[in-house]
Amino acid sequence: MKFDHLFSEIKLGDLSLSHRIVMAPLTRCRSSQPGDIPNDMNAEYYRQRSSAALIISEATQISPQGKGYAFTPGIHSDEQISGWKKVTDAVHEQGGYIFMQLWHVGRVSHSKLQPDNTLPVAPSAIAVEGQAFTEEGMFDFETPRALDLSEIPGIIEQYRLAAINAKKAGFDGVEIHAANGYLLEQFIKDGTNKRSDIYGGSIENRVRLALEVTQAVTDVWPGDKVGIRISPTGKFNSMTDSNPQAVYHYLVEKLNQFNLAYLHIVEKFGEGGVEVEKFDFEQLRHTFNGAYMANGGYNGESAEKSLSNDKSDLVAFGVPFISNPDLPQRIKQGASLTTANADTFYGGQEEGYIDYPSMTAG
Repeated sequence: MKFDHLFSEIKLGDLSLSHRIVMAPLTRCRSSQPGDIPNDMNAEYYRQRSSAALIISEATQISPQGKGYAFTPGIHSDEQISGWKKVTDAVHEQGGYIFMQLWHVGRVSHSKLQPDNTLPVAPSAIAVEGQAFTEEGMFDFETPRALDLSEIPGIIEQYRLAAINAKKAGFDGVEIHAANGYLLEQFIKDGTNKRSDIYGGSIENRVRLALEVTQAVTDVWPGDKVGIRISPTGKFNSMTDSNPQAVYHYLVEKLNQFNLAYLHIVEKFGEGGVEVEKFDFEQLRHTFNGAYMANGGYNGESAEKSLSNDKSDLVAFGVPFISNPDLPQRIKQGASLTTANADTFYGGQEEGYIDYPSMTAG
């Protein structure tokens, strides 16, 4: 089929994107140890995928406290900044653009991953279901420690410093991760936020931290170099909310004051999108004053349809980019896609990471 919309240009702030296919953030757990440091292999992985209109990096720990999975990279040490500089240089040498996704996992962690083996933190002391992936193996999640009110300015400062470090590392912008059951979403949704102070209770209070973090990040970067990711209907990491439409409409209205580059919405995340038909994503699309980036099981045809029906401005692809480093070219030419090997998604070395061939590589 023809992809007139998918392969049309778009301005994102001062960036001129040649098409609308974005590489979504993909956790791959392949940083160098000790220190969670990006390496040459990571640089090659992103270089191979630099034909994306925009790459959003894998979720990146803003602090040691923000870590929730073994072998994920950080952006809180000089060594990590230097490692990421290899990545951004590799992407830029190919003419690509890359944003860093800023990540604090909150309760989705374990004391084995935390500094001094302390408990993970969260808005309230409510455990997530499942197990944590640590350097020592899988362990049941623990009940987190509720953050004291006096600690929250320090959390905001972690985001600010991470935004500064992302700039030092040569990124073109940053994305605030407020989706998929991590810290900011734990504050936003009432299933995980049972606080009685100014960060809990009302919708206004529950979105307060996300807005304060956005303010801190846009104090470092201009708004048109900042995006934010949300997942209003997501159940991933045991998330629930009694009225997501009201919560996210309010949040998006308030985000407009920052003139952000884009709103990245996870419309479906595996089984987490089961109630997607009950949520009006178009309301958010029309409320937000920047670009709307759709995410959730799209292929070339459904992405073109979304764009042509004015339901999105950009479409993010995740898993297909793992096994198809030249995904935009394959979609444009109607070529078959290589199926990804799920056994090599997390951890390991080159296999299932940088050994998927492009069409030109045979």
